[in-house]
Amino acid sequence: MALDSRERLIKTINHEDPGKVVVDMGSTTVTGIQAHALRLLREKMGLEEKPVKVNEPFQLLGMIEEDTRECLGIDVVGIDPNYTVYGFENKDWKPWTLPSGDPVEVAGGFEVKEGPDREIYMFPCGDRNTKPCAVLMEGGYFFNNITRIRKPYDEATSSAREDFKNDFAVLSEHKLRNVEEKVNYYYNNTGYGMIYSSILTAMGDMGFLQGPAVKEPDGIRDPQEWLLAYYTAPDYVHDCYEMQAEIAIENAKLLKEATGDKMQVMMVSGTDFGTQNGPYISKDMFREFYLKPFQKVNGWIHENTNWKVFFHTCGSIVELLPDLYEAGVDILNPVQCSAEGMDPVMLKQQWGDRFVFWGGGVDTQKTLPFGTPEEVYEEVSQRLGIFAPGGGFVFNTIHNVQGPTDAENLEAMFAAIADYNKKMENK
Repeated sequence: MALDSRERLIKTINHEDPGKVVVDMGSTTVTGIQAHALRLLREKMGLEEKPVKVNEPFQLLGMIEEDTRECLGIDVVGIDPNYTVYGFENKDWKPWTLPSGDPVEVAGGFEVKEGPDREIYMFPCGDRNTKPCAVLMEGGYFFNNITRIRKPYDEATSSAREDFKNDFAVLSEHKLRNVEEKVNYYYNNTGYGMIYSSILTAMGDMGFLQGPAVKEPDGIRDPQEWLLAYYTAPDYVHDCYEMQAEIAIENAKLLKEATGDKMQVMMVSGTDFGTQNGPYISKDMFREFYLKPFQKVNGWIHENTNWKVFFHTCGSIVELLPDLYEAGVDILNPVQCSAEGMDPVMLKQQWGDRFVFWGGGVDTQKTLPFGTPEEVYEEVSQRLGIFAPGGGFVFNTIHNVQGPTDAENLEAMFAAIADYNKKMENK
């Protein structure tokens, strides 16, 4: 009897052979596809012609709907409270047009204005009476957050817990019910695997530092100033991360109460610790600021739930792998094989028994957007041959599929996956 997607995901994240590789696209904000590329893919697949819903406005990611999942053989769905990084709920859909000219739908709280150079400014929580929190440049494919500071950091009086109290909070009853409803629907009516994709913590995550969902941010909000704060205001940083760990554990408790053992994976962190050529943080600094709060959160999850801990961290992180393992990380994403030292063969051989690799399936910097379909097919086939044997691998691209990606290349990617799975089934 063939296993369903959920059963194969469970085997995969427990380092058992699932029979055929588990495939993800769109379950999280770091495993998705830009709305323009999704429209082209849907058109190529002959799916119903309709505007793509932008459910993640920061990166203008498109919502993967049921017809797309069925057509492409996607195995995993994301579970979240239904709120965006800009603080409004994904409901009351309305028409909008991407800079690429694609008609899409956005949530009712998506409120923007055009600037003098045709740039587009986003308002936090859909409130036009506040300063814009992000900007989309003309012809761009994603927003960039804007640093806004109402009350600057003052060494004598500032408190990280006070400054960031509106950024990190215990889940409301409404958000918990949204999560519970989604989990129960997918658990009772489908065989999909499930990942909580809202990110449990944001320690050091530059996507949240500037307070994109906060109307009037206080404290240290500039990314460069935050990096300096590790040296100039270490107690402030420690306090901020300790607070986040405390709230993360409280939210994990609430999510466990609401969903039981129905989900398989918890996305704990989206902080990038690597650059193209190496880690941007030293091992000593990682251990000083991150190790203990991550161990607290991940330890609670491992002791009290069946969830596996998912960490997204871009770039070359080879030097930090021992520390990430010690921190309690189970799953690594995006597995940026294009970064220095991130050789896929080495990763599988040396770390494949300790980490599940969720991503790494094809390079989204060069091969997928700019290669030929034949080059895409070849790279995907090679990566599957390296990562998939024995389990411990969920196929996804290296981070999100970018806007300027041809549908023919995406078609070649899914063809390579289908061909690999056929070979596995025939063994």
